[in-house]
Amino acid sequence: MGRGRPRATRVLLYAVLAFFAAFYLMPVYVLVNNGLKSFREVSLSRMWAPPEQATLEGFGKALRELAPNLRNSVVLVVPAALVSAALGSVNGYVLAKWKFAGADIVFPLLLFGMFIPYQSVLIPLVQFLQWLGGLLPVPLYGSITGLVLVHVVYGIPITTLIFRNYYATVPTEIVEAARIDGAGLVGVYRNVILPLSMPAFVVVMIWQVTQIWNEFLFAVIVTSNPAQQPVQVALRNLAGSQIVEWNVQMAGALLAALPPLLVYVFLGRYFLRGLMAGALKG
Repeated sequence: MGRGRPRATRVLLYAVLAFFAAFYLMPVYVLVNNGLKSFREVSLSRMWAPPEQATLEGFGKALRELAPNLRNSVVLVVPAALVSAALGSVNGYVLAKWKFAGADIVFPLLLFGMFIPYQSVLIPLVQFLQWLGGLLPVPLYGSITGLVLVHVVYGIPITTLIFRNYYATVPTEIVEAARIDGAGLVGVYRNVILPLSMPAFVVVMIWQVTQIWNEFLFAVIVTSNPAQQPVQVALRNLAGSQIVEWNVQMAGALLAALPPLLVYVFLGRYFLRGLMAGALKG
């Protein structure tokens, strides 16, 4: 009897987990289910009903419409995530292991950028991008380049916080030993800190890729040129002015959500390892 009770508890636990998994996967089911329907078959009353005759017509049209914007999102996300992660790593290293006068003031001021609402900086942001673009050979406002710059700057506070807290868990004795051996600021970072930074980099990259890929407000304001717009903006434009093809909308929404979803599916275990390694510990 004692052996049967743990088995029943395990079965109950799995049943609860299966229920919550199904609950969280319901939006994915709705997207796939309605994306496989023809336009004639899509309706609110039959949203949960399976398609009478599955077709990839909606996915094909959505992919044709969104393909250039998917490329734009990749061009945006890769450099923005990499540069913001690199800057956050350097900032976190300096703030955690090379204390300087005023460090306790600089760090809170840097974190303050995390709490500034996007809406409050849109006008000065556009003006700054227009002014800076006038000084450079490459225009910033209306282009992916300007949007990359925006996300790099806005990503610095959170990436600095993650790296700084992670580097705080690295024993100071290791850094001091490297300094005694003659390593300077760059030498300690390259030879000691950077090889230990993979868990923090995984957390930061997954976080930044997800945030930048799904961001809409900066994308719609900064990339005024339709040819430069990322996929989240183009997804909104799939809705026509006279009629909305809901099967195409659903298919497009799934295609736009697929890259960050795959990132978590294949790299989720490394994300958890990074968290467990202290990437978000204070």
